[in-house]
Amino acid sequence: MHPTQDRLQQEPQDPAQSTPDVAIFPKVDHNMLISSSRTIAIANQKGGVGKTTTALNLGAALAERGVQVLVVDADPQSNSTSGLGIDPGRARLTVYELLTGSAGVDEVAMATSVPGLWVIPSKVALAGAEIELANMDEREFRLRQGLADLTDGFGYVLIDCPPSLGLLTLNALSAADEMLVPMQCEFFALEGLAHLLYTHKLVRMQLNPHLELGGIVMTQFDARTTLFWDVVVEIQRAYPDKMFRTLIPRNVRVSEAASHGQPVIVYDPACRGAEAYRRLAEEVMSR
Repeated sequence: MHPTQDRLQQEPQDPAQSTPDVAIFPKVDHNMLISSSRTIAIANQKGGVGKTTTALNLGAALAERGVQVLVVDADPQSNSTSGLGIDPGRARLTVYELLTGSAGVDEVAMATSVPGLWVIPSKVALAGAEIELANMDEREFRLRQGLADLTDGFGYVLIDCPPSLGLLTLNALSAADEMLVPMQCEFFALEGLAHLLYTHKLVRMQLNPHLELGGIVMTQFDARTTLFWDVVVEIQRAYPDKMFRTLIPRNVRVSEAASHGQPVIVYDPACRGAEAYRRLAEEVMSR
């Protein structure tokens, strides 16, 4: 057993976390405990690290706990939109209209098939929004201004950022209270993390002084591979208080769920991926 694996397993697991039965999770209205929405930008300029997968599955896991959750799909690829069962091509109002000011947040937010989970959809036209935003006043704050009119009752707003550090991501970071960084268990990801954290520092200095680093979540983890444990050790050493204990495993059911337009918690509630996102939701709520 890798020494890091041993440390991560030292703390006793809550019995509710070790069973796949979703009925054990109480439907507690956590909005009664939250004075305002926690807005979390899920960001990493590297593609394929699990931003969208984290956004929609974390959102579903939080909603399962009785929290009203809004997922904002700020990526022109629209994968969070389709991953929640909505056809991006048929969405009449999207985050594009919210950013340009032609529609309000209550108009663009759509209910999903998951109780308590809403989404502001995206579309391919969002790719051209950065060009339009460049000529607008307060271009980095358009999303913040749009979300400011969000109706009370949402405990969490999760923003799925595109794989870049352009204006769309800057809008997300300017609107957020915290940044959550999904990261693959590979050494190339370490270099990308350094760039992202430098951007986080610049955003705090110039755009959003209240933006916190909410945490780093390791994705696509394979416990059988020593290299993956080595990367976990490096992250723990560099950011001991920021890495989530939950390690999101490689799980084919997670990929299958997205292709069916469902979070994995709905598609296969008992699989390892679903259990991992429930544990991650618990960690997020406890911070």
